[in-house]
Amino acid sequence: MLYDISPPLHAGMPVWPGDTALQESPAWQLDAHCPVNVARLTLSPHSGAHADAPLHYQADGLAIGLVGLDAYLGPCRVVHCLDAAPLLSLARLQQALADQPAPLPPRLLIRSYRQFPPQWDAGFCAMDPALIDWLGQQGVRLIGVDSASLDAADSKTLAAHHAVARHGMAILENLYLDEIAAGDYELIALPLKLINLDASPVRAVLRTIPSPTTSTTTARRD
Repeated sequence: MLYDISPPLHAGMPVWPGDTALQESPAWQLDAHCPVNVARLTLSPHSGAHADAPLHYQADGLAIGLVGLDAYLGPCRVVHCLDAAPLLSLARLQQALADQPAPLPPRLLIRSYRQFPPQWDAGFCAMDPALIDWLGQQGVRLIGVDSASLDAADSKTLAAHHAVARHGMAILENLYLDEIAAGDYELIALPLKLINLDASPVRAVLRTIPSPTTSTTTARRD
């Protein structure tokens, strides 16, 4: 089964205060003189579900179109840490993971909202940098959250983002996890090849992992 974990993109959707609001309008319209519809789209690369590039928080960091793609594709775990705002601590995360099998997959998605907010929420759940360091030590290569950022809305140091950089991890933000049960999945959330930009929207999906007891293998005979 496939689960879409990308919030819808549309005019009027919430964006970080001061960031570019999404605008869409027709550039060409299908009529007697034109055979196609072609839209014009203006948006921030941080719109909806998106991948932050190192360039977003490091002057010499890689743009999103230059980062490796393997972190955004493969086994992941969804963990529920509901009502942890304003800051998810390492102890709270470890408690939520205590009854999950070891080791952790290379990708971890954290659900903090009971319901994804329909408007901007300045009090979203940020991540303790110690939590990021611990995940890096466990071999986690990507962290994904349903909040607008790993760091608090008023942060000037972006300590959680810089902790990600220390461990060479990838970041996904603004994921829609309301309907996703805790457990293991396959993540597919590839960023666009935007060679000069600090982030990219993604169409993030989760796919259930088939049980080994239900899979079949057909042997080849020559």
